[in-house]
Amino acid sequence: MKTPQQIEQLLPELDQRVADELEDQDLDFKQWDGKSMDKAVQLLIRMAVCMANGGGGTVVFGVADTVKGRSQAVLGVPLEVDVNRLKKAVYDQTDPKIMPVFEELRVPEGTGRLLIMQIHPGMPPYTDTSGRGTVRIGKECRPLTGTLRRKIAVETGETDFTAETVPGATRDLLSPSALEKLRNQARKERAPDDLLRLSDHELLAALELLKHGALTRAGLLLAGKEEALQNLMQGYVWTWLRMESDTHYSNRVDSRSALPIALERLEELINADNPITTLEHGLFHFEYRVYPEIALREALLNALCHADYRLSGPIMVKQFPDRLEISNNGGFIAGITPENILHHQPAARNPLLVEALARLRLVNRSNLGVSRMFEALLIEGKEPPTIREIGESVTVTFLHRNLSGSFRLFVAEESQAGRLLGVDRLLILQYLLKHFEMDTATAARICQRSEEQARGVLADMEHLHYLERGGSGKGTYWTLSPELHSRLQESGTLEHSRRINWDAAKTRVLSILMDRAQRGDAGLSNREIRQITHYSRYQVIRLMKELMRENSAIQPPGRGKHAVYIYKHANRMD
Repeated sequence: MKTPQQIEQLLPELDQRVADELEDQDLDFKQWDGKSMDKAVQLLIRMAVCMANGGGGTVVFGVADTVKGRSQAVLGVPLEVDVNRLKKAVYDQTDPKIMPVFEELRVPEGTGRLLIMQIHPGMPPYTDTSGRGTVRIGKECRPLTGTLRRKIAVETGETDFTAETVPGATRDLLSPSALEKLRNQARKERAPDDLLRLSDHELLAALELLKHGALTRAGLLLAGKEEALQNLMQGYVWTWLRMESDTHYSNRVDSRSALPIALERLEELINADNPITTLEHGLFHFEYRVYPEIALREALLNALCHADYRLSGPIMVKQFPDRLEISNNGGFIAGITPENILHHQPAARNPLLVEALARLRLVNRSNLGVSRMFEALLIEGKEPPTIREIGESVTVTFLHRNLSGSFRLFVAEESQAGRLLGVDRLLILQYLLKHFEMDTATAARICQRSEEQARGVLADMEHLHYLERGGSGKGTYWTLSPELHSRLQESGTLEHSRRINWDAAKTRVLSILMDRAQRGDAGLSNREIRQITHYSRYQVIRLMKELMRENSAIQPPGRGKHAVYIYKHANRMD
């Protein structure tokens, strides 16, 4: 949720952007209906329900969300509107009851008053007293359909498929092999010895996988026989495919083995074609696989423990010559998206299963698994994983990439010196090794942080002499320091290619300017040059300044959105 102070700091942005562009999962702007109090109250109730179902948030009333310009967009809320009446209306017309908190923000525009409605997180689903409801997803309030109601029930823990018990005597359902592998894997992760020394029945009871003596589905997944899983968990199966192309495979394995056996078997299948690179460092030789074991295990465990086992379809592992794809049925829940997954609060589709794995140290309650996956790839100089939500499924993709020895040694030496890079710094360094420069908005996007947080990370990296700053204000940009770039770029070809690309862009723009001048056409605007070069606004400004220094025939643009660069000596071309 946003405080009045944070809202006040956002208002100047309305001179450059409409309010709709400032909205987010937990923030919305709405114009107050000054003609009908009833309509205004109904909008208030709808937004309260929407935000409550979406995990809470802030609604600012008195701002037109599609109008640019602060003086035109900020219309305000009439001074005679009674906040206590609004609070009572929301309380009386919602089910379960929602108790909003209203705050006033004084502004010089409109009526001089904005109303800020704060909706705190609760226990959804919520509707109005007629049974209608919406839920906040991104910047939209979507109808609370049956599918979304089921999703909310999963998120709030009201329904946990893995917590349900299965019929049959527990001793007849258990696999000694699965329990042995479960203990071995937990022992490697330093799970408590007193837990692992328990008998099979005691261990399952301690992990709360037994209810009144009956085995739960979570217990069956972790320790069940394959035939029991086949009969009692029809939605569970895993498939590994060695893909020759997008449409053909050369080998296939299908199984319903318990999760510890599945994890070990899938790792064996993948590692059969997961080459090792040896890196010499002093007297030591270190071995690194194309797909790091930590990243591989985290991705497999995520798929196995977050799958929706009520849906029919396998946990799919496709191993292509150039990539590895791991997917599972069941989309993201609790507002998690590929764009916020690095720092979002953890949410479990199968709470009992995840809790048991967490107590065995096989998964982490604090959502560190995704960060570990990213870090394991990034410290070796490889691209981070690509995470996609496709319908009601999630796919994690690792690209087949070789180790960057220079980058790995750099990370190791920084760590020995007490400078742990962390995922944010690693993402920024890897981006700048492949791109000419970076602005704060780009850093925020790739690190999944706010611009304020990203600015702090960039400033810290500048202090450590990893980066250099250029430009000022909104045109500030960042590049790798020459020393670090020289050290990390093994062949030096990237800097050469970056320079070629920059020079090629200037040549291309100059050629078009000369051609337009010769034909008597208009010059090129900053926007047109951005389309030609694929650079940002401020990169284009720097490019054109450099080009004008090199060629005095180029006339600088005037002011305004129609300003263009012109080549003014077309008649002298020969």
